[in-house]
Amino acid sequence: MSDHANRPRIVATGHYAETFDPSTEDEVYDREKEGLVRNLLTSLGENPEREGLKRTPLRVAKALDFLTSGYHATVDQVIKGAIFTEDCKEMVVVRGIEFYSLCEHHMLPFFGHAHVAYLPNGKVVGLSKIARVVDVFARRLQVQERLTNQVADALMEALDPHGVAVVIEASHTCMMMRGVQKQNSTTVSSAMRGTFEEDPRTRAEFLGFIRT
Repeated sequence: MSDHANRPRIVATGHYAETFDPSTEDEVYDREKEGLVRNLLTSLGENPEREGLKRTPLRVAKALDFLTSGYHATVDQVIKGAIFTEDCKEMVVVRGIEFYSLCEHHMLPFFGHAHVAYLPNGKVVGLSKIARVVDVFARRLQVQERLTNQVADALMEALDPHGVAVVIEASHTCMMMRGVQKQNSTTVSSAMRGTFEEDPRTRAEFLGFIRT
């Protein structure tokens, strides 16, 4: 048999193509989740055994585990000791943190950007860890309001800063694809803690940073 015959073939399905290795055709990732997806496909009037859907239950199971991986992560784990003593008194702002989450009402995606700031109180944290904290809570079934508050509260607890501010701007596909079908709408939520809540000038400074 030639080497060509042993190579994985490319299966095109609609606008997508994937490498298909016949030896993985019977691969099982999570039998229970895959069974649920097969039942869902059948209830929708589809045939889960047709070529384009044959591996869909496996893909969906893997995707859902990734998109909800925040249930198995903690803020302590993602920060991993990356908090350092530093005599820094100026505001630290990380803006435009891209995130993706799933609405708990319809399990449809919502996505956007988080802007996070804190006022150090003798301690700073590695900047990438702030983005990771956002992901800990975004990768769960969520509502935007809770996500915003969870990020703020987690950073207040981890850093004991003078204050934390979080603003999230997101588009919700449950509004864009169904229901009112408003494709251009966005939702903005905020959570202010400590000095950001108590001092209008500090809050205004932060809001000015994220608008520029």
